[in-house]
Amino acid sequence: MQYRQSSGLDFGSTCCGGLRHDSRRTFLKLATLGAGAALMAPLTSGGARAAQPGGEVDALLLSCMDYRLIDDIGRYMDGRGLTNRYDHVILAGASLGALTDRKKAWVEAFWDHVAVARQLHQIKRVMVMDHRDCGAYRVFLGTDLVADPEKETAAHAEQLRALGAAIKARHPGLEVELLLMALDGSVESIAESA
Repeated sequence: MQYRQSSGLDFGSTCCGGLRHDSRRTFLKLATLGAGAALMAPLTSGGARAAQPGGEVDALLLSCMDYRLIDDIGRYMDGRGLTNRYDHVILAGASLGALTDRKKAWVEAFWDHVAVARQLHQIKRVMVMDHRDCGAYRVFLGTDLVADPEKETAAHAEQLRALGAAIKARHPGLEVELLLMALDGSVESIAESA
């Protein structure tokens, strides 16, 4: 058998394809090579999907931060054919978070996101999605409306419509879609006017 000090590898006639594996240095080289190959495999075999540059963005979605609905929101948007075609802004309370005087920085951040989404992605509409049983509504409005679905819907509709009107006033060219999600992931549209 031939021994090569410089590389620690022997491509002569030994088992395992001719690789020597009798030193720690050889082991570390092989382990490093294997780890690198394992890390690169998803990228070369299509297992991981990279973001695509320059795709068409249709909308900006404003939704609440509620962890219970993040997957449902993604499924809803996918079901609408908007996979990878929307920007997403998340504020506690969604429409209420973008309007409340108690969090002026949130309000400013929302409007900044709309402006940047228009500039960078030429969005055509803003979708605002509130949800039922929203803790931010309890915090900011000081009342729990969950027990009365009609009052809860009315409170959300009021905030959604106010934000929708403000969006149209600041950005007349944008369409506005007002939505209310239930905890089961179902979504209802809220008309822009009562």
